[in-house]
Amino acid sequence: MTTPDHLLDVEHLTMRFGGLTAIDDVSFGAADRQISAIIGPNGAGKTTLFNCLTGFYKPTVGRLGLRRGSKTLLLERMEGFRIAQQAGVARTFQNIRLFPGMTVLENLLVAQHTALMRASMFSLAGLFRLPVFRAAERAAVDFARFWLDRIGLLDRADWDAGNLPYGDQRRLEIARAMCTRPVLLCLDEPAAGLNPRESADLNELLLYIRNEQKTAVLLIEHDMSVVMGISDRIIVLDYGRKIADGTPSAVRNDPVVIRAYLGEEETDEIPPEIAAEIGVAAKRP
Repeated sequence: MTTPDHLLDVEHLTMRFGGLTAIDDVSFGAADRQISAIIGPNGAGKTTLFNCLTGFYKPTVGRLGLRRGSKTLLLERMEGFRIAQQAGVARTFQNIRLFPGMTVLENLLVAQHTALMRASMFSLAGLFRLPVFRAAERAAVDFARFWLDRIGLLDRADWDAGNLPYGDQRRLEIARAMCTRPVLLCLDEPAAGLNPRESADLNELLLYIRNEQKTAVLLIEHDMSVVMGISDRIIVLDYGRKIADGTPSAVRNDPVVIRAYLGEEETDEIPPEIAAEIGVAAKRP
């Protein structure tokens, strides 16, 4: 049963591919209006978990409960497109998936396609440009322009999205997801390939989404400056199993987490590159 303060409850999630168990009996909750991060070494099962949440995979075992008002929607029983439309779950991917030949503005209007189709009465009102459709169209453009202004791309609304610099494309993809008006935003490595300034801009955007848009964020990320800087809670996976779950400070100093990243028994010295990745001191007391 979904915990009252949780937007999402993942219970005993297991995903098998033949003889390979990618996710092994994982349970956790994500609170509403908070940023929850999922971290772990490569191959820990993070993206597989996202694929189960968003309908790309049907889990072998488990319950994925999303609370919407007085109802709990079971995501594992829903088709992928309904998870986006009815449950209000939006996501981005490790690799950017914009429409590069469309303009920046058009990419955000595409995200509002469902609302526009309803307003068009599935083409009739749109074909004859009835007032109800024109009003919905103006609202969609205004909403898209609001997000373009928020991410600093309003002056490039007419650019082809594929011509934007990489960091701008990352922010545009998040803005496109927000144009679906989600209750849960799932981001798969949004800081991948960003420089330190762009990572700082990303942190600011995600905090705005949490604090001002009141949207819960579930984040997969390897950049610990992002994870430790903005997360309310961190879940750590290793070989498909949950090994830690708590606040950033608790996870940062968890010896089980440190061993998972080191791949060996604890030592007095932590290699600097590992320490930087998980955000701990190179020497432990």
